[in-house]
Amino acid sequence: MPLFLACLLLAACAGSGREEAVVEFWAMGREGELVQELVPGFEERHPGVRVRVQQIPWSAAHEKIVTAYAGGAMPDVLQVGNTWIAELAVLGAIEPLGKELAASGSGAREDWFPGVLEAGVVDGRTWALPWYVDTRLLFYRSDLLERAGAAQPPRTWSDWMEVMTRIREAGDSAHAILLPLGEWETPVILALQNGSHLLADDDTRAAFQTPEFRGAFEFYVDLFRKGLAPTGSEAQAGSVYQGFAEGLFAFLVTGPWNLREFRDRLPAELASDWTTAPMPAREGEGPGVSLALGASLAVARTSTHREESWRWVEYLTEPAQQIAFYRSAGDLPARRSAWSDGGITEDPRAASFFAQLARVVPPPRIPEWERIAARIAQHAEAAIRGDATIDTALAALDADADRILEKRRWLRARDASDASDAAADGAVNE
Repeated sequence: MPLFLACLLLAACAGSGREEAVVEFWAMGREGELVQELVPGFEERHPGVRVRVQQIPWSAAHEKIVTAYAGGAMPDVLQVGNTWIAELAVLGAIEPLGKELAASGSGAREDWFPGVLEAGVVDGRTWALPWYVDTRLLFYRSDLLERAGAAQPPRTWSDWMEVMTRIREAGDSAHAILLPLGEWETPVILALQNGSHLLADDDTRAAFQTPEFRGAFEFYVDLFRKGLAPTGSEAQAGSVYQGFAEGLFAFLVTGPWNLREFRDRLPAELASDWTTAPMPAREGEGPGVSLALGASLAVARTSTHREESWRWVEYLTEPAQQIAFYRSAGDLPARRSAWSDGGITEDPRAASFFAQLARVVPPPRIPEWERIAARIAQHAEAAIRGDATIDTALAALDADADRILEKRRWLRARDASDASDAAADGAVNE
């Protein structure tokens, strides 16, 4: 055999034996199933790289990630709830992605909704990129508002209270609004609209007894005390969709997943009698502020395929893939251009989310936030049921949150002391 043919055969054998890079990706819930549709396009674009998706139930996701980190068994890329990012960053479980984002040809920062992108920033560094967005706004029965004399959705708190009172007095609805007990999002949204920072002293102290939070908390509790929102077992009983269809309430504060659910579950004759609107503002022009929630993509610090992992994150967050995922999963894109290119804003109900996403902020980006948020819901329910006054509920909430933040204060004080000692040592050495 000629020498050059032997060399060619050896080269071919060597090339065929090259190992593929396998990117392990953990995705949650239904997204873990539907994202499989996007894998072939990525693998075609990046020969020699494969993506292996593991679908994890949302109910088990947080515990599984923390356990995997402790056991050194993290995937390469993982989907995370936005409120988990700070915890994973502090643990050192994920890598910052700021440099990759800055160098990415398709990752221009101005194309992202600012408040949504900010959700992945902890201590000035970007740790995760938004995959899809979630926020809260109003779903409402437009026919019930019209019968109450409201041609437009409320734009301010006073408008909102007036419309809800008229709906209740008209007798068309058992209540004006459904606010399920145990949810922290609505009282926090109202507090943010009223100028509350929720926490103080570099997020080491609670700030729930401030006038800003107290005013919003009182407005929220009054919705129940005035009979505009149901309390007790009636707030939890039955189907939300059935109650909305029967006119048991006219307003619901909820998220984008219900766009599809309402279309599928409500009777056909109500198809033109419900829609959405951004959250009312405390006063002045709206929309009011809402929360930047949803899910993001992070790269594990232990990944041995860092470059390939970033390419997978970059691919999933491209506008084209965001549009495709919206069409399959119904998840709202985090990129503005995906909304325009995909024609999503042509749907008036979805367009309300586009308007709202321009006015969203993330909750405090600290590992303790979810525990604090649970206490907000707990003490709000106590005030709603009459088991506590506004003042005692907020005092107890402040005390609970301060206890949760105790270790954070200790760490900050230790860091400040170490910095002071280092500065003193430097002065002596000079």
